[in-house]
Amino acid sequence: MKRARLSLLVSLALAIPGLLMVWDLLANAAWPMDLLSPSGELAVRLMVLAMLPGPLVELVGPNRFLKGWLLIRRNLGVAAFGYGLLHLAFYVIDMTPEGIVSELGLPGIWTGWLALACLLVPASISFNTAVRRLGRRWKTLQRLVYPALLLALAHWLLLGWSSTPALIHVAPLVLVWVARAWKRHRIRKGAFAA
Repeated sequence: MKRARLSLLVSLALAIPGLLMVWDLLANAAWPMDLLSPSGELAVRLMVLAMLPGPLVELVGPNRFLKGWLLIRRNLGVAAFGYGLLHLAFYVIDMTPEGIVSELGLPGIWTGWLALACLLVPASISFNTAVRRLGRRWKTLQRLVYPALLLALAHWLLLGWSSTPALIHVAPLVLVWVARAWKRHRIRKGAFAA
């Protein structure tokens, strides 16, 4: 399957949950408040899925599965941004303008706004022309996903009743980062010993 066709199919599949959420809203089967949590959680899940394959390849080496995962990493990241926007849309629909302004000073709210702002840049340059034109700077700008993830996690933890779901979502990424750091340390230690 050609890469462009794969990208299109993955993007369409990733859009399905969002379309179902919007359908539920329009059909009065769900209130905007009911859709805040699922849209926000999906945004974080997709961020984690977009960030996992790189360190996994470094940790265990490339294989067919990870190469395929790397091919759709951009789709996952852009979808994470899309679900962040959908999360914001549900919030705006649920609130009055005065309510939105009055909540801006709350740490649980402004961390969400900042997380989305951090994701805006990587999402807006996640296409081949931008990669070619920006060269090495592209990767530097893509690193804004790290503060975006931390801010999204803070947003979730500050607004959630329980920290367990948020921590479970990011646990795989943290474990892979720790394992990769340990592997790098062992390699450096071996290089110095030689």
